[in-house]
Amino acid sequence: MIRLIEAEELRRVLSMTDAIDALETAFRDEDLSRSAPLRSSVATPAGTLLLMPAAGERGVGVKLVTLSEFNPRRGLPFIHGAYVLFDRETQRPEAVIDGTELTAIRTAALSGLATRMLARADPRRLVLFGAGVQATAHLQAMAAVAPLEEAVIVSRTPDAARALADRAAAMGMQASVGESSAVARADLVCTCTTSPVPLFDGRVLAEGVHVKQRHRAGLAEAGDLLIPIAERAIGPEHIVADLAEVVRGATVRTADDDVTVFESVGMAFEDLGVARAALDAAG
Repeated sequence: MIRLIEAEELRRVLSMTDAIDALETAFRDEDLSRSAPLRSSVATPAGTLLLMPAAGERGVGVKLVTLSEFNPRRGLPFIHGAYVLFDRETQRPEAVIDGTELTAIRTAALSGLATRMLARADPRRLVLFGAGVQATAHLQAMAAVAPLEEAVIVSRTPDAARALADRAAAMGMQASVGESSAVARADLVCTCTTSPVPLFDGRVLAEGVHVKQRHRAGLAEAGDLLIPIAERAIGPEHIVADLAEVVRGATVRTADDDVTVFESVGMAFEDLGVARAALDAAG
C-alpha cells in the first residue's frame, strides 16, 4: 500500500530536529555528484511542471511541483507539489508526501543544519527577516539548534510580523517586531524573503554572528552577495567550503568573532533525505 502523508500529518510526526538530523546524515553519507541530477521542466497549458529527482542510500524519489500564475486570482496557491518516494531496492512506490510542506520543512532544516555547524556555541539573539511560511519554519529550526532567548521579526507586513513574534513568545523567547538595524546586536540572522537587494548593511553586523540567506532563484538574484562581490568587498578566498565539506569535518569558524554566512537554494537529495525521515516517523 502506498502511504499518503498530507501536510497536517507531516507537521505532526516529523520534528524539526529529526529533519535536521536527516539532512546531516545525507550530507555526510551521500555521493552528491550522483545523488541529484539537474531538475527539468515541462510547459503545461496552465503553467509549468518541475521535476526534481534524486536517488541514494535512502531510496529513490522525485518532487513534482506545478506553477500557475493564474491561481492567485482563483484564491489558490501559486505553487502545488507532491513528493513520491520509492524503495531503494525494489523501486516500489512507498509514499506520496505533501510537497509544499516538505519543502518548507526541508528548507528550514537545511538552515538549522548550517547553523548547527557554523554558528557559535551559544547564540541567544535571532533577527529574522520575513514573516511568511519560511520565516515561521526558520524560527522553529533556529530554536531547535540554538538556546535562543530573544527574537526580533523584521517584515514589511506588520500583522504577520506581530503574529510571528507572538509565536516566538509562546516558545519562551522575548519577542518583538523591529527594524533592520537590529542586526547590530544579533547572534543569528535569517533572511527569509525573495528580495533581490540587500536587507541590511553588513558593516553593522556584530562580531561572531552567523547569517543564513535564502533566495528562491539563487545567486542570480542574491543582491546581498552580488553587490559586495562587484565592489570587491568579498572574493573567492571568502568562500571556504560547501555544507557537505563542513559536515564531513572542514573547518570554517576559527574564532568566536568570525562572521559566517550560509547561502543555499536547495538540492533534490535534501528532499529525499527528509522524505525518508518523514515516512519513518509516520510509520
